Amino acid sequence: MIRVTQLKLSCGAGEEALLKKLMKTLRIKDRAQILCWKIERVSLDARKKPELYRIYTIAVSLSGGQKAENALVRRCRDKNVTSFVPAPYRFPSPGKEPLRHRPVVVGAGPAGLFAALLLARHGYRPILIERGKPVEERQKDIETFWQTGKLDPSSNVQFGEGGAGAFSDGKLNTLVGDKEGRAEYVLETFVKAGGPPEILYDAKPHIGTDRLRVILPALRKEILSLGGDIRFETCCTGFAIEAGALQGLCLKDGTFLPADLVIFAPGHSARDTFRAIYDQGILPLEQKNFAVGLRVSHPQSLIDKGQYGISDRKVMKSLGLEPAAYKLTARAVSGRGVYSFCMCPGGYIVNASSEEGRLAVNGMSYYDRGSSRANSAIVMTVGPEDFGSAHPLAGMEFQERLEKKAYALGGGRVPIQSYEDFRARVKGEEGEREERLPDPEALCIRGAACRADLTALFTDQMNLDFTDGMYQFGKKIHGFDGPDVFLAGVESRTSSPVRIPRGKDFCSKIKGLYPCGEGAGYAGGIMSAAMDGMKCAEAAARAYCPPQSLE
Repeated sequence: MIRVTQLKLSCGAGEEALLKKLMKTLRIKDRAQILCWKIERVSLDARKKPELYRIYTIAVSLSGGQKAENALVRRCRDKNVTSFVPAPYRFPSPGKEPLRHRPVVVGAGPAGLFAALLLARHGYRPILIERGKPVEERQKDIETFWQTGKLDPSSNVQFGEGGAGAFSDGKLNTLVGDKEGRAEYVLETFVKAGGPPEILYDAKPHIGTDRLRVILPALRKEILSLGGDIRFETCCTGFAIEAGALQGLCLKDGTFLPADLVIFAPGHSARDTFRAIYDQGILPLEQKNFAVGLRVSHPQSLIDKGQYGISDRKVMKSLGLEPAAYKLTARAVSGRGVYSFCMCPGGYIVNASSEEGRLAVNGMSYYDRGSSRANSAIVMTVGPEDFGSAHPLAGMEFQERLEKKAYALGGGRVPIQSYEDFRARVKGEEGEREERLPDPEALCIRGAACRADLTALFTDQMNLDFTDGMYQFGKKIHGFDGPDVFLAGVESRTSSPVRIPRGKDFCSKIKGLYPCGEGAGYAGGIMSAAMDGMKCAEAAARAYCPPQSLE
C-alpha cells in the first residue's frame, strides 16, 4: 500500500476535494487506478486561526498491486509519499505450561476488559470478577446518587463495569508507543461494538460516556459467548500463595477462588484492596507520584474562540469543528508542575465519590459534547514531600485527607467557588467584595453543589502554584483566568497513588500474578489501560496454554 502524509485542506472541504488532492499528489489521472483508500489520521491546524486546515494521512491501494505502488512512489519523489506493508496485530502462540484452573481477571475497567477479551478470543475461557455492577445497573445507581446523595460504595463513578472511564469524556488518545498495532486493535474493537467510526482516524478521538454504555454490554456478551464467565459484585481482598506461586484469590464474601493465573487490574480507587494486600504482606507495593487540583469550568464559547478564533456554533458546524479542547502545561515559580488533565469540551463536572465521608470530582461528557460549559482538571504534581511519609500507602492517605476536607466543605455536596474569589483570597485581596456565583445547573454540574472556600483544601504554597499556573494559561487562552471561570473540588483521582512492581515478563514476584492497568500503576487513561491489559494477556499466554477443563 501507499501512505500519503501532510495532505492539507481547508476545514469544511468535502470528501471529493480530498480525493482530488490525493490524486494530484500521486499524479494519478484515472480514478479507476485506486482500488481503495482510507483516512488513517486527521488533525487540525489552527496556527493561523480563524483560517483553519485539516491535515490528513491517507492509505491507498492501487489496482496494479505492490509492484505498481512501488513504481509510483519512485516517480513521485515526495518524502510524504511512501510505500508500506500493513502489519496487523498478532496475539502470541500459547506457552507450554498447563493451567490447573481457568485464568482469572480482576477488574472490569479497560485493562481488565481487554485482558479478558483477548484471553476469551484465544480459548482461555477466563473468569472476570468485578466488585461493581453491570453498566446498566451502575448507571441507575449513579443517577440516584447525583439526585439524592445516596452513595453505593461498590457502584458509582469509580466502580463497576467499564471502570472510571465509563463515566468520563471517553477520550481515546494516548502517548504510549505502539508498533505492534494494539491501539488500532482497541479502536477497531470499539467500533465493531458500536463506537463511532471516526475514532479510527481522528487525532484526538473520543467516544463519550453515552456511547461507552452501549459498547460495554457488547464486549460483555462476546466474552460470555466465547466461554468466559463474568461475576459482578465480587471483590478480591487477597491472594493465597504457596512456595512463591499463586494458588487462588480470597474474596470479600469469605469464599476462595482457586487460580494459578490472575491478571490483577483493580483500578486506581480500590483503596480497601490495596490496604488488604499491604496488610497481607506477600505482594510489595510502592508509593507513586500523581497530581491533585480542582475542576475549572469555562464557557465553551470562550475556549472555542481561544482555540479556533471562532465561537459561533453554526459556523463551527459548517466547518466540521467540534467544541474545542485544550492541553496546557506550566511550571510554577516554586518549580511544581501544573497542567490540565481530562479536559471535557461541552461537558459536565460530576460528583465522582466512592466512599462515605469523602468527596472527589471528575469530568464527563456525552458524544455530542453539547453542554454550554467546558471543564478540565487543573492539577499540580505531588510526591513524598507533600505526603509527609515514604510509606507505600502515604499517597493514598494524602488523597483521603483531601477528599475528607472537600466533603466537609460542602457537607457532602460539590464545593464550588469563582476563580476571582479564589485568587483574591490566595493573594489576600478579598476585601468586602461579595462573591458572584451562578446556579450549579448553569455550571453543568451533576450532583448537588454549594458555595465554599476552596483555598482551605491545599497548602498556601499549593494555592499559589495553582494561581501561578492559571495566570500562565491565561496568557495562552484569553480569558482562561478571567471573570466567568468557576472551580469545583477536589480533583484527586488523576492516577493511582501506588504501583505494584512487575518484571519485564509483566509478572509480579508471585508466579502467576500479573499486576495490570491504571490501578497497578502502569497506565493513565482508557487507551493506555486497555493496551496494558492486552500486554498482560499476551505475557500470560506466552507462559501458559489454555486450560483443558472448566474447573
